[in-house]
Order: sequence, then structure tokens, then C-alpha cells
Amino acid sequence: MMMGTTPTTKICCLGAGYVGGPTCAVIAFKCPNVQVTIVDLNAERIAAWNSDELPIFEPGLEEVVKACRGKNLFFSADVDKGILEADLIFVSVNTPTKKAGVGAGFAADLAYVESATRRIARVATSSKIVIEKSTVPCRTAESMRAILDANARDDIHFDILSNPEFLAEGTAIPDLMQPDRVLIGSLQTPEGKAAQQRLADVYAQWIPRERIITMGLWSSELSKLAANALLAQRISSVNALSAICEATGADVDEVAYACGLDTRIGSKFLKSSVGFGGSCFRKDILNLVYLSESLHLPEVAAYWKQVVTMNEYQKSRFAELVIRRLFNTITDKHIAVFGFAFKKDTGDTRESPAIAVVKQFIKEKANVHIYDPKVDDAQIEMDLTDPDVATPAQFKKHVTIHHDAYECASSVDAIVVLTEWDEFRTLDYGKVYGRMNKPAFIFDGRLILDTKKLREIGFQVEVIGRQA
Repeated sequence: MMMGTTPTTKICCLGAGYVGGPTCAVIAFKCPNVQVTIVDLNAERIAAWNSDELPIFEPGLEEVVKACRGKNLFFSADVDKGILEADLIFVSVNTPTKKAGVGAGFAADLAYVESATRRIARVATSSKIVIEKSTVPCRTAESMRAILDANARDDIHFDILSNPEFLAEGTAIPDLMQPDRVLIGSLQTPEGKAAQQRLADVYAQWIPRERIITMGLWSSELSKLAANALLAQRISSVNALSAICEATGADVDEVAYACGLDTRIGSKFLKSSVGFGGSCFRKDILNLVYLSESLHLPEVAAYWKQVVTMNEYQKSRFAELVIRRLFNTITDKHIAVFGFAFKKDTGDTRESPAIAVVKQFIKEKANVHIYDPKVDDAQIEMDLTDPDVATPAQFKKHVTIHHDAYECASSVDAIVVLTEWDEFRTLDYGKVYGRMNKPAFIFDGRLILDTKKLREIGFQVEVIGRQA
């Protein structure tokens, strides 16, 4: 650690979700001299973190947690005790898109962030560094600071930092162990810069200093939204090209490969698919849209909104392809859905394209059979009985959940691949074909299957971004 800074010995994280849990578990793993306590009001979630069945699936997470838990990593429902003892406090609570009121459908609901901030202000009996870890709109720290400053006392001072996460689910642990960069934003005051240095010293215990980037508070907040918007934009761009490829006979994989060889463009995030999902991309772009509209920049808002519009179009276009190829009706037909998570190597279904596609299948009165190796039955049911998707009665009538891919595909008319799980690449499709109704259709929404081999077996194959 650098001379002149106070060593951090205790860290508390408010929120034991997809960001707070893995992030602070890795901090504990890499900083054995720091006590890390992750707190949450949800006692059931805390119990899961303290059990052998962690509440989230992430490759490598279990090993990290079990190496530190009970030593310098603790999970607790005693939020106030965590706040009282900590030097640094991460605020890593949910920031969903608002469903009602001003900004509904676009703006982030910051109720949990405000509640957490007020609790810190009320409970703290010593000075704290409060770190905004949740994905939030630009200048959220301003409102947090207003709450904290209003509750400061002569002997208690609050500093606020922005430390956005850039984790990709499925690779969160490697992302945390060897990040491209760590951003730490602060007010450009002596106190703000000192707080910034305190957090930088924690990360510097395993991350090279040149990757720890310090900047202004507002730049740090906007950088997170901007990064996700740019990544999502690439996906929507290649998905727009996939529609052109299907109409012209071009192959979207070949087009993406050719473009990716240009070093100015690069190959990452140029994989066409049924659409992007996850907790961040859609939410962050809509935040950017709302921010642009609030700043009276309608052209900017329209530009970013089109990224989301393209994503919704891709999902509906794929569902319509299935219906069209199955002789323009799927009523009472049996369709196997391979994959329900928004991407492989995670059990997260938030904004999963599978939800929108299955919604359309249910609307058409198809019998939908779902298999995903990591998403549990209760999560699938919860997603598909959302009022915007289907009623519990429709779910019960039209959806069957399976725990084996071969069983899921038995006696179905079509297979629809919606998550790129490695398992789906290596199935015995000859065996699968033998169990299906004929003609047997397979729709690859993730560009992962060997179409030549499938056609030789006898499948009717449709692939996103390629002409039939």
C-alpha cells in the first residue's frame, strides 16, 4: 500500500446479488488481511450463501467462496452491524427499470439505492467511504451525497465514490481476477481523492496500478452506461445484418468474421443471435435514452432507443420464422426449447430472449417443452407467469419443464435453440431425430450447431443469419 493512506481492514457490501456477492468474495479471496461482510435483508438469500448450494451459478465462484467463508468472508442479515463495523461500504442493490410514475419503462428505479444510503446515514457512528457499485444513471451520486451530507456530524464524515462493475455473467470470476480496468470516480476534492486512493489500495493488492483508473465522479458513472450501450449496439448492428443475410444468401458468420479482422472494429460482440439479454444492456440503454430526453437531446435519445428496438425485432422475427416454417401454425404442436438462461454458464434469466420467444409460442397455443441445465423450475415458472407474458393457467396448460435434453425433445415437432450451452453442441442428434415427429425441424438461434451434419441426419434446419 502507498504511504500516507489508512489501511482498510473492514469492508461491507449492501446487497448479496449477482454483483455484490462475486465482487466482494473475490476481494476477500485476494485480500486476506481485509474482513469482508456481505449483508442483505433477504435472510433466505443469506442462508443460501452460507450453504453448499449458492444462490447463483457462476463458474469458479463456489471455490472462491468456500476458500474464504468463515475466515475473512461473512454473509449476514444483520445489516446495521455490517455498516457500523466497516471502513468502506459498497452499495450493490437492485436498480430495476421503473414500472410506474415519471420515467416508467426507461428510468432506473433508485428506491433501493436511496434506502440503502439513508440506512448508512442513520446507522453510522464513524466516518465512512460509501461506494456506488450498482449500475445507476449519471449523477446518482449527487443525490446519495445530498442524503449523506445532510446526516453528517462534526465527528462523522461521508465520502462517496463511483466504482462501476464491468462483469460478464459466465466469466465474472476471471473478470474480477484479471479485469481490463477498474474505474474509481470521486469528487475532485482533497477528501474525495483520499477516499479514491483508499479504494485503489484495496484493488492494488492484486491488480496492476496502471489498470486502476481514477477519474471524476460523473465520468465514472457515465462510463458504465456508455460501455454497455456500445456493446449492445454492436450486437444489434450484427443482428440487423443477419436479416439482410437471410434475404440475400450471405452468411452472417462470414460477414462478421470479415469485419472483425479489421483491427479498428475487432471481433468481439459480433456474434449474431436471437437477441441480447441480461440485467444490464436493455436497462442501461433505456437509462441513457431517459437521460438524453431529460437533457433535451431527442435525436440522441432516438439513436440509442433504436438499439433496443432492433433487439426486440430480432426476437419477434425469430419466433415468426418458427411459425412460418411450421406451415404457418404451431397451435397444438410440440416445440422443444433448448436453453432458457440469457447466455451460457449462468442461471440468470433476466431479459432472456427465451422469455419473449416462449411468450409468442404460448400466445399461438403451442405446447412448449423447456430444458435448461442451470435454470431451476421455479424461475422458469416465475418468468413465464409474469402478467406481461402469460397467466398461470396458460403456463400450466402449455408449458412442460424437463431435466434432460433427450426427454425434452421426445415426440416434438421442432427444437428451438435459445441458449448457447456447450451441451447442445455435443448431443447425439441422430438419437434426437429418431424420437421426433417428422418432418423434424431445428432452429438454431445461437449459431452453434453443425448444420451440414444435421441436414444429413434428416433435419429441416433454419439458422439465424443464413438463407434456408
